[in-house]
Order: sequence, then C-alpha cells, then structure tokens
Amino acid sequence: MICTAGHSFDLARSGYCNLLQPQDRRSLKPGDSRLAVEARRRFLDSGHGTALARDLIDLIVQHQPSVTTALELGSGEGFHLNLIRERFDCDAHGIDLSVPAAELAARRYGQCTWIVANVDHGIPYSSESFSLLASITGPRHATEMSRVLSPKGLVVIAVPAADDLIELREIVLGTPILRDRSGPVEEYLRDLFVLEARQTITRRERLSPELLRDLLAATYRGARQSRREASDALKTIDVTTSRDVLLFRKR
Repeated sequence: MICTAGHSFDLARSGYCNLLQPQDRRSLKPGDSRLAVEARRRFLDSGHGTALARDLIDLIVQHQPSVTTALELGSGEGFHLNLIRERFDCDAHGIDLSVPAAELAARRYGQCTWIVANVDHGIPYSSESFSLLASITGPRHATEMSRVLSPKGLVVIAVPAADDLIELREIVLGTPILRDRSGPVEEYLRDLFVLEARQTITRRERLSPELLRDLLAATYRGARQSRREASDALKTIDVTTSRDVLLFRKR
C-alpha cells in the first residue's frame, strides 16, 4: 500500500497491513495479547456468541438494509466483521491495534481488508468512504468517524450492558457491580451524531469451566485476576451476555 505522501507499507504474509508508527503505540506490543486473542477465537469457535452477534446484525439490517462498504473499529480476530460482510455482501475493512488480532483475522477471513492502526490517532481512510461504521466493544473517535462516514451512513456502537457477564463478575470480583456504559457513549457522540435507535440484546448460555477460562482471558476485567485464582472458583454455570446497541446518523 502507498499513501499520497509516497510512503509504502507491505502486506504481511498472512495478509494484513501494519500502519502503526512508533508514536502511535504506548508499548512494544500494543492492543490485545496473543493469549487474549486466541482465547476469544476458541470461545467464538465453540458457537457461543454467534446468536448474540446475529441479533446485532438483524438490528443493523432494520435500519440500514443496504451496505456497500463497512468498517469495524477494534475488529479483533474478525468474527463480527466477517458476519457483516456475509450478510451484506459488502466491501469490509477492519482496524485493530493488536498485531496478533489482525494476523488471526487475515489468516481466516481473507475476503476482508485488515489494518493495524491506532484509531485514537486517526482512521487511515478517505472521507465519506463507508456506509456502515461499527464499534463492537471497540474504540471510538467521533471526529474521524464523522469524516469517513457517508452522508446517509449508519454508525453502530455496541457496549457491554449493565448485566453483561454479571455471573462471572460476581465470581471473579466478589460482587455483581452494575455499570452503565451507553450513557457516556451517547454524550461523547452528541455533537456530531444523532441517536436514531437504542436497544439492549441479551442471551444466556451455559458455559463450561474451560469456556469460562477463555472468556476470562479474553476480557480486560478478567485479566485483573490471576488465572489460577479465577480457575479455582469456576464451574459450569449460566452466563448472561448482554449488549447495549446504539445506532447513530451524522448531523
């Protein structure tokens, strides 16, 4: 890939392109670790999370029946973006800060374009390039999102709802703390976007200790506890997975 200033960026053997510059990172290995990414891949490969993801895409279809170009911010190992690509048969692009995440995504979902970049420092695409922008428990950059979204495009933000993983949080943290994440998102985007719809989607699934360990390793709050401490308390339980989904249009 070559930018307008003449800088060139080679594709990795697996197919992703790393645009991350030294000033864009706070550590030598930014973003999710390989351990976290592989744990999330195992969890999703087990079939858990698929129903919730399809509920999310059904909601998108209700408000944006046609999508030609899609971009996911914080695309991880590619699961959600590939489902979006399959549903809309669109040109799909994913950005993530983690090289291991982009590598796993590119190896499995070669039909999409995978970029390693820091969204907080900008979105490396032309203005009005996308008819759908998605941030599914990922990063957000209001100004850049407004710039790259087409005039009639849709922004989809999904954040963990108050009761997301509440059973697991009670085991690991000792208390089922409820926290609203959707309010701050709406406030953050208010100047540039209009809220079109808001909905909570929820699923409960029975998870084995092995899947719970993967889920724990794949989440930031799980990483705060040692895996040994968490594993000692795990048993097969029903776990709530819940997302607050907010849909926006440009002002």
